[in-house]
Amino acid sequence: MTFADVFDGPLSGRRTLRPQCHNFSGGPGALASSVLEEAAGAVRLFEDTGDSILGLSHRSGRFKAMVDGTEAALLALIGAPPGYRVLFLQGGGSLQFSMIPMHLLRGASGSAEYIASGYWSAKAIPEAAHEGRVRVLWSGEKDGFRRTPRRDELEPSKDAAYLHYVSNETVEGLRFPYVPGHDDVPRVCDMSSDFLSEPFDLSRYDLVYAHAQKNLGPAGVTVVILRDWILERGAELPAVLRYRTHADHGSIFNTPPVFAIYVASLDEGRQRREGGAPLRSARRASGRVRASRRDLEPLADERVVPAPQQDAGARVDRERGARGLPRHRRSSQPGRAAGVAIQRGDARVGKRPLRISEGMAPLTFR
Repeated sequence: MTFADVFDGPLSGRRTLRPQCHNFSGGPGALASSVLEEAAGAVRLFEDTGDSILGLSHRSGRFKAMVDGTEAALLALIGAPPGYRVLFLQGGGSLQFSMIPMHLLRGASGSAEYIASGYWSAKAIPEAAHEGRVRVLWSGEKDGFRRTPRRDELEPSKDAAYLHYVSNETVEGLRFPYVPGHDDVPRVCDMSSDFLSEPFDLSRYDLVYAHAQKNLGPAGVTVVILRDWILERGAELPAVLRYRTHADHGSIFNTPPVFAIYVASLDEGRQRREGGAPLRSARRASGRVRASRRDLEPLADERVVPAPQQDAGARVDRERGARGLPRHRRSSQPGRAAGVAIQRGDARVGKRPLRISEGMAPLTFR
């Protein structure tokens, strides 16, 4: 993308971003227009540096202050109690599938317990098995991942090394309506799809991770929030795979994704100014985005798959199928013509998520 693609008019003219489409894609979510404008301006000139944000040294005091400030502000935004750190890492959620058991399962006497409620939680299980014993506490695979488990279907052990689950399955459009597990057993949660979309009690978790491109910035940075005691684990691991390494270096052990962290800092500030997760959750409950099946059908150009059962329907994802459609018909051209962007669909499962991002502008069909 060139500057001409981003700005209306010449570079020397007034900075005005073109109107955004409504991005329902299940991958990188929509960023608020205010964040886009500030980030676009920083690409040209970042503050008083005389240079672009893309040229900012990751070893500079200015960038270190940005990372430290974003960590503190994010903990405050969540309402974190003392004893937690925020790390800004690379490798996406997929790297955390390995780093977590490296620190919490390797050498442990108990098993790691995993709830397989969808594509992403199931994908984490074989990675954990490299480090120790894994017990699949519940799996929805035989039902096509159409629901989350009822409380009475789970029998978590009090001797487990930890319990892992995904709070919101992006591909299937499922969400957990409760927090599973025992509070005295380390609880790990992949919140990639719904991080910061509603309030949550961080004190009930020992580690939370989320790749930022859903609700906190562009692709390229993963947020890991963990208790201090986990930093004491993994001394035998290579330095780049140790949480302690990244904590001691303020998330700047190796070259970090400077621009992605910068945009995440902008978006965190925007969310704080707008009242945080409680206000956004209330807006969603009041119908901030309203769209019926009839409204979305011509935009998605695909048939509807079975809806999630029980109360497992995600607040931020709505699934629609693309099975049986020729690949060239999955580009949602009718939707783009109407100012709606919907990705081609997930080839792994034949579904297309219609996802509501926190940065999306209010939208009402009809």
